Amino acid sequence: MPEYHLGEIEARFADLIWDRQPIPSGQLVALCQQQFQWKKSTTYTVLRRLCQRGLFENKDGQVRALVSREQYLTARSTDFVDSTFGGSLPRFLTAFTGGKRLSEEELTQLTALIERHRRGGE
Repeated sequence: MPEYHLGEIEARFADLIWDRQPIPSGQLVALCQQQFQWKKSTTYTVLRRLCQRGLFENKDGQVRALVSREQYLTARSTDFVDSTFGGSLPRFLTAFTGGKRLSEEELTQLTALIERHRRGGE
């Protein structure tokens, strides 16, 4: 499985691509200069690193995601729950809620999610 952990600046860079893909690499360079004050070489270095990690591709001057933002967030969340809570979703939810009362809307959403998974993720 590709290495999906992104540092803060890499995550901001990835968001630029996810929000605009496919994006011409020249346009990405200009956008990074505007957003981050990066030189062309810095943009291509970061892009190459994320391409090597399997998140994006730069083919024929077009930059596209190989992994969607949703897939990335799912992988990161799963890694976090696995490493911090031994893969236990109930332990994670207990820690996440911190003993606060959930609203009726939150309880309804969680119940619906559980029922969807009970039926096989329909």
